[in-house]
This record gives sequence, C-alpha cells and structure tokens, in this order.
Amino acid sequence: MTALPRGVVLLAVFAIAPGLLAAGGDNFDFMPRGGRAILVDLAGGSDAQLRALTAQQRSEDAWRALAAERKPALADREQATFAAYMAVHMPLAPGQGAAGLPRDGRDTAWEHCQSCHSLFSSFLTQGGSAVRWRNMFLAPFHRNIRMTPKEREDFARYGEINMPMRVEDIPPELRF
Repeated sequence: MTALPRGVVLLAVFAIAPGLLAAGGDNFDFMPRGGRAILVDLAGGSDAQLRALTAQQRSEDAWRALAAERKPALADREQATFAAYMAVHMPLAPGQGAAGLPRDGRDTAWEHCQSCHSLFSSFLTQGGSAVRWRNMFLAPFHRNIRMTPKEREDFARYGEINMPMRVEDIPPELRF
C-alpha cells in the first residue's frame, strides 16, 4: 500500500475539520463559509490545484470570475467572500499547501469574538461596511487581539459581505 502525499492528507484534514468541530460541540456550520473553506472546495481536493491557486495574485474581480467559472453553483455571496479572501491573502510563499492557509474571517470571528463577548450580539447580528469593521479594531480592547493586518482586513470584508445574519438562522443556544 502506498502512502498518500502529505499535501493530500492535509487538504483532507482541512476539509473535515468543521465536521470534527461540530462533533465536539462547536458547531458553526450555520455561519456562511469563509474564504479558506471555499478555496479548499474550489481546489477540488487537489493539493497541486491548491498550490497553483495560492501562488497567484489577481484582482478581486478576477478571483470572483475564477470562482464563478470553476463552480457556477456558488452563490454571489460565496464568490465575493472567496474573492475578498484571495485578494487579501494571495499569493502565498511558494510551496505552501493547505497547512499554510491563513485563517479566514469566519475562523477569526469564531476564535476571537467569543473570548470577551457574545458572538451573537457582537458579530452575527451586526451589519456594516468593511470600514465599520476595520474601525472596530481601533477600540483599546480590540487593539491587543493577535491578528495580522491581513487577517483584520479579511475579517472586515467577511463581516461586510456576510453579516448580519437573520436571527432565525442562528442556533438558539447562541442567541445571547
């Protein structure tokens, strides 16, 4: 039996991680997918495709067109989320595969917002422009969150594109 290439194994881990989190009680499937998850989906399980995509630098419009071409069924919001993520983070260093993918806005919200306050009242039900979300990081208590400028920008773009969510789409146990 031959071993699978490391990149394929890592890609599989990233593809099933949300399901594992859900099994562990942190089910955030109700939230719109972030750019990283959409990228893995568009790579079609191929580490070579993932590396080829992440080595490119394109405009946001060009990334959006690529998403529409590769997966016409993607909703406009998902195309926009993917395009914003790619325009902010790409290109990556040569040879970086799935393990090197930066967090996306959804990941950042899930990992950081709940540290101090409710994800429901602080993020999920709040709307606004990317400028509004960027300005949120000017508050003294947000300045110390360990995030790169690119992660902050992707968070702002994710929030602009995907928030607010409808209350009925959020699990009742998170509505506080």
